[in-house]
Amino acid sequence: MEKGQNNPGNIEYVIGSEKTLKEIISEAEVIPLLKSAVRAGASKAMVINPDGKIIWTYSNHIKDRTVSETLTLPLYLEGEIVGNVVIKGDSKERDYLKGLSGMLLDALNIIINNNLKRMLTTEIHTTVVNRSYEELVETNTRLKISEARYRELAQNLEKKVQERTEELKHVYARLLQQEKMASVGQLAAGVAHEINNPMGFITSNINTFGKYISKLKEMIEFYRTINHDSSKAEKLYERLKIDFIMNDIPHLIRQSIDGAERVKKIVSDLKGFSHIDDACETMIDINREIDRTISVLAHEIPEDAGIIRDYHELPEFICNPALICQVFLNIILNAIQTKREGLKLTISTVFEDGNIRIRFSDNGPGITEDLRKRVFEPFFTTKDVGKGTGLGLTVAYEIITAYGGTIDVESLPGEGATFVIRLPLKRTQKMIHDTGYRIKNNQNNKPFIVHYGDI
Repeated sequence: MEKGQNNPGNIEYVIGSEKTLKEIISEAEVIPLLKSAVRAGASKAMVINPDGKIIWTYSNHIKDRTVSETLTLPLYLEGEIVGNVVIKGDSKERDYLKGLSGMLLDALNIIINNNLKRMLTTEIHTTVVNRSYEELVETNTRLKISEARYRELAQNLEKKVQERTEELKHVYARLLQQEKMASVGQLAAGVAHEINNPMGFITSNINTFGKYISKLKEMIEFYRTINHDSSKAEKLYERLKIDFIMNDIPHLIRQSIDGAERVKKIVSDLKGFSHIDDACETMIDINREIDRTISVLAHEIPEDAGIIRDYHELPEFICNPALICQVFLNIILNAIQTKREGLKLTISTVFEDGNIRIRFSDNGPGITEDLRKRVFEPFFTTKDVGKGTGLGLTVAYEIITAYGGTIDVESLPGEGATFVIRLPLKRTQKMIHDTGYRIKNNQNNKPFIVHYGDI
């Protein structure tokens, strides 16, 4: 700590190098930052002094049991280490933890330097209030130099924090996407396993039951036609309404088989949507994946909604099918949520100029120009608080661009919205060349339209 001599001719001022970390920054300022780091994915976040003694700490007690990575970054003040920032977590997320610890360090540095600046200003101001004009001018000059230096430092730190914040947002979006995909896959696999097995023997038993009834009907008819007194048998036949039963049994069997086949289709679509049995990269039919997505969303689609599918024959596309289905899911669900009554959604696909183009057009309220520029921003949403994360279209954008494609939105207020996806076939063609995959030819490119009303 620098001091002037304690005499009337000098001003005593304090730089603060002898102050401890706890004297410069308070627990109320540090703990919220540590909590945010833990909520963002760390198992434990701490600030310790140079001797290793914990000053402040916050942890997730559940995650803390599986800590396998510890990152330590020093806190400097006037060129000296006054403490360390410690982040603990899973070693699989080391890069993410590194960015998180850097962001926490930058935030703490900003607070420390701002607090130090305030303390310095307060102490100097208290000292100079009774000094002469010449002393005040000299002190003012020093303050200007000091203020300029701290302003430059604060600006640089603020820029770094903004950069780290943007990086963290993108990392968080990708992590959230992975978590959502994992949960969807697990749900689909679980439902398929639990329902598919019993549905197999239910369908088999019903078919067998139909054969038994045919034989029973033949036997009963035989007894009715034999030559002996059958008045009692006839009365019993009428009382038990055997005629009605014989007529109704085929209907019941047919209805049961249809219901079993319907459940089987739902399970098949759900399992297909999750692609739980597929490798990460495989050949897919875009039209078929859209149909699977719509089937999975059947419970979300209003009864009066109409979906028009204008499909052209497409070449197969190599990708992670679960990710592409997630894009379709987010866009279709977005259209459903913007117009709960009278929804008309047109989905068209075509192959042109070496690109697969997919259009989703709805008759919703549309999007204004200022909002249209922000629809793909992370965490941006126009929904009520608690009803949207603002990541659906961001995830769609990141998935499509990762495959070298583009996703754009066309909309005017009151005229609905159209999302246009373009997927280049160059990557697929290269993988076919390298791996020997075969691709379907698209010779006639004839369209077919399927209208769905009262879904």
